[in-house]
Amino acid sequence: MICWNAKSSRAPCANHFEIGPFQPHIRVWNSVSLQTLHIVGIGDFERSVMCVSFSKADGGNLLVAVDEGSDHTMSVWDWSRGERGTKITETKCSTETVVAAEFHPLEGGVIVSVGKGHVNFWQLDNTSLTLSRKTGLFDQRDKPKYVTCMAFSYTGDVITGDSNGNIFIWGRGYNAVTKALRKVHDGPIFSICVMKDGSIVTGGGRDRKLIQFDSTYKRTGMEAELPEHLGSVRTISQGRGTQLLLGSTRNSILQGTFELSFQEIVTGHVDEVWALASHPQQNQFLSAGYDQHIHLWDTLTHRSVWSSHLGDQAQSACFSSLGEIIVVGMTSGKWMVIDSQTREVYAINQDGSEPIQTVNFSPNDKLLALGSRDNLIYIYQVGEGCRKFNRMGRCMGHSSYITHLDWSSDSSYLQSNSGDNELLFWNASICRQVSNASNLKDVSWATQTCILSFNTIGVWPETLDGTDLNTCAKSHNQKFLATGDDFGKIKLYSYPATQPKSLHHTVGGHSSHVTRIDFVPDDNRLISAGGRDTALMQWSLV
Repeated sequence: MICWNAKSSRAPCANHFEIGPFQPHIRVWNSVSLQTLHIVGIGDFERSVMCVSFSKADGGNLLVAVDEGSDHTMSVWDWSRGERGTKITETKCSTETVVAAEFHPLEGGVIVSVGKGHVNFWQLDNTSLTLSRKTGLFDQRDKPKYVTCMAFSYTGDVITGDSNGNIFIWGRGYNAVTKALRKVHDGPIFSICVMKDGSIVTGGGRDRKLIQFDSTYKRTGMEAELPEHLGSVRTISQGRGTQLLLGSTRNSILQGTFELSFQEIVTGHVDEVWALASHPQQNQFLSAGYDQHIHLWDTLTHRSVWSSHLGDQAQSACFSSLGEIIVVGMTSGKWMVIDSQTREVYAINQDGSEPIQTVNFSPNDKLLALGSRDNLIYIYQVGEGCRKFNRMGRCMGHSSYITHLDWSSDSSYLQSNSGDNELLFWNASICRQVSNASNLKDVSWATQTCILSFNTIGVWPETLDGTDLNTCAKSHNQKFLATGDDFGKIKLYSYPATQPKSLHHTVGGHSSHVTRIDFVPDDNRLISAGGRDTALMQWSLV
């Protein structure tokens, strides 16, 4: 999804998706029921849709969209007419990047578009069904490289913010600047919000500041600055009363007022997420990734219980059997031992210089196995309540990097996968390979993260190669097996999936490869992590 827009008075909202590589389109939803109302423009858009907005003066009957083609074509749609909407007109918008395009809230048929070095005013002629353009006129010394955002005042003025930190007022009916507020922010202005009382709040990119103006564009003296670790102000919206909702460049949402400061109410990752593990006894799970942050989440409130900076990129993680200790494997070969309640770091160890791809405590918490990208599995003896670790040895035999590993239920054996699709078995106490796999045919495995095993034969369709399937997990009650793949799909099978082309149920939600999945302790829900989409999703099993 690239862009979205909501009607102010009724339920529908619109956003842009792509179906497959060549079918960008607009999808109109009911914002209450979350049901799709219309799919608009399949086959009409040259490239991705970058801007979309409902008309305002007529209650949202029309939709304007700008695509990412070379001419950035602007099209106007009667989105509710016909099965796929009806295109009213289209025109070349600009050869330069278009950042936003919106209908004027008070003047019917007027559209304003902004982008790289331009502000354009468009008039939709209801008779000829054509769009005519007036170019916004800047003073030469004020012309910015980018016009980064816009809003409309309650009197109908157009307010633009730009990459120089300036705010320009374009009086209603004019295509020239009627008032200039220079150097409001140090660096680009990312968002402008017009409040219900007519006041205006702007958000800066580089300076991380919020600045308030009254309805006559004079500063009120109210300012706020976001902490550096939360990033810059990306978007601003009015909440209840005088409250503001802020979206930051580091995937956080904050709520508050100028008088009472702002509190983070939603946090998130800002880089690829590879580490995910469910708490073995509570409704919690942890996530960590390349942004060097670890979060412990509550599955019921959907809120972060705590967050911590690791100082290194995280690749894998696990809980001890009681959930008191967390081990996080890093991309540098380091691994960290953390108290899950106090966040105290008990130890930082190093095994090789390659990423620790997978890490797992044995069911009895007496051993720890770490699978590395250096083709080795490191085995540690665990003591003192999972706070002390002594290396017992290394399992050598894989000819490629370790991808997954599982402990047997009696903590005696390991099974492991590698990047070249090997399945090997190990006697953990002596760190030696079990060469005769048939000797372990009746072994019960505590987990099922190995995507290539005798219990997962049925998850491999003919169209998948060894790199398409990334992760799998079995439920604690041994009834279900879930997989995640490169196409953002999660599939649910009966466990074990021992028959080729086993029946399954498929769901999609991630826009990137699924890197990890895990069941919560009661098996009623499944947690999934996307890679580049940085998303964590919770799925109910019904």
